[in-house]
Amino acid sequence: MSATTSGLAAVRAGVLDYQAAWDEQRRLHEAVVAGGQGDTVLLLEHPSVYTAGKRTEPWDRPMDGTPVVDVDRGGKITWHGPGQLVGYPIVTLPDPVDVVAYVRRVEQMLIDVCAEFGLTAGRVEGRSGVWVPEDDRGPARKVAAIGIRVARGVTLHGFSINCDCDLTYFDRIVPCGIRDAGVTSLTAELGRPVTVADVLPVVERHLATIVAA
Repeated sequence: MSATTSGLAAVRAGVLDYQAAWDEQRRLHEAVVAGGQGDTVLLLEHPSVYTAGKRTEPWDRPMDGTPVVDVDRGGKITWHGPGQLVGYPIVTLPDPVDVVAYVRRVEQMLIDVCAEFGLTAGRVEGRSGVWVPEDDRGPARKVAAIGIRVARGVTLHGFSINCDCDLTYFDRIVPCGIRDAGVTSLTAELGRPVTVADVLPVVERHLATIVAA
């Protein structure tokens, strides 16, 4: 565990099964709500898994029988797995709770992380997450996804950033319900290997951005 300048505790959880991570999120959430635990961010990788948020439509799901875990975050379906860094911030939002502002802070943190590796990324109006803009290689493509829930003023779920994952996993689904855009990774965009181990300390350095000033 390490602490950021904002007082957030960053926990490197390694590779963790999705259900185990979800159980730990809920445990931490109860502790943060009760005041017995400070704001904490779990940083980890999952074994390959598809998770479906509350807005997932039947046609977004894989048609080949691949298992899907239904979860209580916002958003639609996505994939998590090796080569992707996942972050679950369990943080108290200031009152009055402004979920959109929180999402924008998480997006900015991820934009700053991409910039450190030399990748220019940003937002797409009407869509959450962090995107590489349309260029001669193709339409806008998502390099980092965000899906959150807020309960009793404290956040659950969070973000993922594609480092060197196998992007073909996204071919089985309509990722985040978006049909007219692609999914990419730091490795694919930069043309050199960028691993979770490379990205982890950079994300830790930028975590303070997600806390309201």
